[in-house]
Amino acid sequence: MATKQPDLPPIDEPLAEIERQLIGAYLAGAGHDLHELLTKDDDGSRRLLAEAGRYASEKLSEIEARSRYVQALRGHE
Repeated sequence: MATKQPDLPPIDEPLAEIERQLIGAYLAGAGHDLHELLTKDDDGSRRLLAEAGRYASEKLSEIEARSRYVQALRGHE
């Protein structure tokens, strides 16, 4: 059972904000708004959200791989 500590802010994933921005950018490019799609419950909205999530995941993986590569080049493995 988790202990609630109201005086502490919730822990956020390190790349969560970048992920949200990537999802928002993908959806904006498709002519949609993230918050609008989150309120809908149709198959099309769910499909777009899933596509945006996959896009963000792929981009984050790419960013992390490049970061590791640069660190390896600099000898900071």
